[in-house]
Amino acid sequence: MKRADIEDRLRTVAHPARPGPAQISRRSDFDLNPGMDRPDDLLHAAVLVPLVAHADHIAVLLTQRTDHLHDHAGQISFPGGKIDPEDEEDPIRAALRETEEEVGIPEADIEIVARLDDYETRTGFLVTPVVGFITPPYEAKPDRFEVAEVFEVPLTFLMDPANREKHSRIYEGKPRYFYVMPYENREIWGATAGMLVNLSDVLNGS
Repeated sequence: MKRADIEDRLRTVAHPARPGPAQISRRSDFDLNPGMDRPDDLLHAAVLVPLVAHADHIAVLLTQRTDHLHDHAGQISFPGGKIDPEDEEDPIRAALRETEEEVGIPEADIEIVARLDDYETRTGFLVTPVVGFITPPYEAKPDRFEVAEVFEVPLTFLMDPANREKHSRIYEGKPRYFYVMPYENREIWGATAGMLVNLSDVLNGS
């Protein structure tokens, strides 16, 4: 898909970047695990789903978190984090701020297009994924405390349901199911994979 087609699809099918009072749809880790206990209180967070508009293809920019972090150590994720009080519950502001802090890409280089469904995680976060375009060339300057690596995955790969697997692990004595997208020597899984499934559904018309 070309950038113009992706933008049109996002603006037509996904949520507006700044939606009105209507409730945003929600997806979650519990879609695949309906019997799992849900946390009572959710911390609000926001991530940027960065689409890199190369001349011949679109890619998704992702990060691999460092191994020493307290939350989600070593996992592949979008740039983002908790919505701080100074963000006034503004997920776009939070996502852009965290992106600049984590990977060094300034707000001026990102064009926000839309929001995906909010995503509730088993670990107690309610995440707002904000989709934005980055036009190369760009320079990533990762915060080495939080980010071990910044890399790209072709959007066509992530949109193909054949590249999506459903795995399980035993958690508290019961199987926990989650999506996995193996790419080269990496595994994109959990909430990040769940949000990419949402993006794929929007763009594929599922």
